[in-house]
Amino acid sequence: MNTTRNVAALMLALTAVAACKKKPEVVPAPAPAPTPVAQPKVNTDSINAARAADEARRKAAADAEEARRNASAIAAAKASIAQVIYFDYDKDEIRDDQKAALEAKVPVLTLNTNIRIRVLGNTDSRGSDEYNLALGQRRAATVKRYLVSRGIAESRIETVSFGEERPAMQGDNEDAWAKNRRDEFEIIAGGDAIKVPR
Repeated sequence: MNTTRNVAALMLALTAVAACKKKPEVVPAPAPAPTPVAQPKVNTDSINAARAADEARRKAAADAEEARRNASAIAAAKASIAQVIYFDYDKDEIRDDQKAALEAKVPVLTLNTNIRIRVLGNTDSRGSDEYNLALGQRRAATVKRYLVSRGIAESRIETVSFGEERPAMQGDNEDAWAKNRRDEFEIIAGGDAIKVPR
């Protein structure tokens, strides 16, 4: 029995010694929580105001560009109506090289039914006053018929002849005469709000 006690005591002693030799397990301490960095307060009102101002600047620039394009297109439309056409000596037929100038008037007049124009017939200085007045009238009437044949209402086109009374260029030579054998065009109504063909 002593032996059993001794063995039990020995076992107990060995267990105690083994427990003493074992190093205690080290549990790392938790890392400290990071110190929060103070974020600057975002002023959303200022950001929204800056965005709105930027958008307003872009819109104003786009509107200004659109207005510039419209003004340019209106000026071009008026210039196409005002484009002079020229005639050969003692003729009232429309020359082939002048038809493009007449054709350019058609879309503007078609779109702007409120526009009325006057065709001004002119001649060079050769011939009598009576003959040149009649020739200028025939030239204006020829252009009117041409535009009417393209769908422009006859009531929107007036004609008048100045004969040789209003020369575009002074002189008694072919250069001057060629510039004076012409039809001019003026808008007499509806030119304030021209719509532009697109």
